[in-house]
Amino acid sequence: MGSSMLPVPIFRSIRTSYFPLIKSLQTSLLLITGLAGYLSSRQAHIHPNSLLALAGSLFLAISGSTILNMWYDRDIDSLMKRTCHRPLPIQAISPAQALALGVVFSIAGITWALALSPLYAIVVSTGLLCDVIVYTLWLKRRTPWSIIFGGISGGIPVLAGRCLATGKVDGIGLLLLLAVLFWIPTHILTFSMKYIEDYQTANIPTIITKYGYPTTRLLIAISSILAALSMGLAVYLVGSSSGALSVLVVLGTALLILALTSVFRPSERLNFGLFKYASIYMLGAMLILAIH
Repeated sequence: MGSSMLPVPIFRSIRTSYFPLIKSLQTSLLLITGLAGYLSSRQAHIHPNSLLALAGSLFLAISGSTILNMWYDRDIDSLMKRTCHRPLPIQAISPAQALALGVVFSIAGITWALALSPLYAIVVSTGLLCDVIVYTLWLKRRTPWSIIFGGISGGIPVLAGRCLATGKVDGIGLLLLLAVLFWIPTHILTFSMKYIEDYQTANIPTIITKYGYPTTRLLIAISSILAALSMGLAVYLVGSSSGALSVLVVLGTALLILALTSVFRPSERLNFGLFKYASIYMLGAMLILAIH
């Protein structure tokens, strides 16, 4: 009787102490982009097993890099109200445990990727190293423009998915990467405005502290528009139907109106609304790529 109850606290411990380490929402969105990149190839040999292998290897690599980022940033996370309740700041797990888990996940993801395709493994490894080494360890605490490299690493899954399907890095794959790269600042810059005191407390340089609110809002608007244009061109080049393109044009027009309004009639509510709508646009565009 007692032994049958053992899995319950173990499951609860995993859910509360380990599961938050992978940022499930962020990881899920990146997985969707990877699957969309793969399906955008329209390859006749697409098989469910290939999709599962892609999802599994990407999940491990993305989760590994995220855990390593949390391990390194545990000191600043403890200073910020938005992040101080994460597992490492509250000491739900030890730094050694997090480091070990991040390394194991990362190695497993890259090894699995290598078994699928050398080129795919190179792309996945590039994204992981760019995220952990270049963005987090090197630039995040030094320059607000670190978000560019954060955006590149965020765009790697969609490029990796397309590379696995086509066996090459092509123009469409790079356009998809650019779409995510331009979307990332919409996310990061909006959060840096909303939680500006947190970033100042942790001494993290941001665009807003260096260049001010008007410039930050302008960059958010420009990046949103560029993300929509890159995605729209990619969807057109893969040969999507006129109906799918029409839907994307309507969604993109609404994004353009929101972006321009946020510049000329700024408000915190509108800025956050633009961020959420840009996320919905990106998700919708990825789904169009995946299911069309």
